[in-house]
Amino acid sequence: MPHADTLTVVHHDDTQTRYTDVRYQLIRDGIRIWSREGEHSLTDILMTHAYRRQEPKN
Repeated sequence: MPHADTLTVVHHDDTQTRYTDVRYQLIRDGIRIWSREGEHSLTDILMTHAYRRQEPKN
């Protein structure tokens, strides 16, 4: 399951919801998100932007 430091969900009405430090799963009907606040299941998504900070290489 992918991890994102920042996940932005753009909804069909052009509103945005931002999550931080989450795991997520793209599914046929939308997206499932697991965060510290619990599990979220969204179906009204237009697109998502997921960013993961890369750890510095030693």
